[in-house]
Amino acid sequence: MATVEWARMTAPELKELAERDALVVLPVASLEQHGPHLPTMVDTRLATEVCIRAATILSRSEPVVVLPCQWMGLSEHHFPFGGTISLDFPTFHAVLRSICRSLKADGFQRLFVVNGHGGNTEPLAVSVRELAHEFGMAVVGGTYWLIGADAIAPVLTTQKNVQHACEAETSMMLAAEPTLVHRGQLDAAARGAMTPNEVAGQASTDGPGIQRFRSFAERAPGTGVKGDPRAASAEKGEKLLQGIAEKLAAAMANKALWSKPDGVWEAGRAFGSTG
Repeated sequence: MATVEWARMTAPELKELAERDALVVLPVASLEQHGPHLPTMVDTRLATEVCIRAATILSRSEPVVVLPCQWMGLSEHHFPFGGTISLDFPTFHAVLRSICRSLKADGFQRLFVVNGHGGNTEPLAVSVRELAHEFGMAVVGGTYWLIGADAIAPVLTTQKNVQHACEAETSMMLAAEPTLVHRGQLDAAARGAMTPNEVAGQASTDGPGIQRFRSFAERAPGTGVKGDPRAASAEKGEKLLQGIAEKLAAAMANKALWSKPDGVWEAGRAFGSTG
């Protein structure tokens, strides 16, 4: 089977893909603590996995290529537990901007940024909007567990969606990287971990519509884990990865996403036609 990974292709192969208006997929994630039982690479590994699986599905009907994962995200809230490397927002946006600028120079016109880290969600929403305006290309962003929510909930037994170092992430790592899951630490990870109900209750204490920074020492004190990883299994992980990939592939294939953005900042656009 032909690869869908940019880094494994030659420049002439990528030139041909650009000429065919291939969709470029960029996983973005983080390098951060995931409790005592999972490696710091979790978000990067899983974002990469679901993107490659989704692109493989999509490649049956249209050209697509997956960039290497942008492995640094906004993870400063995890510093109290150590093991974390973080960007700030200006740098995060600048990296994405440089990638878009490079893609434009290479002749690509469509970019789907697939997020695999909660701390990137709001920053990514701002960045994709600004990048679409600046480069006049279709730049779309989405978080994989929100896109794949309908495929995730039926698989899990203790929670409804992805939390942090939880049943879902531990299951997916058991499927993708089983040797990196420290099974002997599952009980320790679960002790003091925030349950989904506790997480929901804590999230509501600031009041509706309120936004403020809280570190993970405030949001998940004790182990830095949200959810119960003891409920994880490799079988669940494989179902999650494949179900998410199918939902992602369907989103990528949505033609409505790939129209050229309205040039609202162009000279003379104000008071112009709204039709």
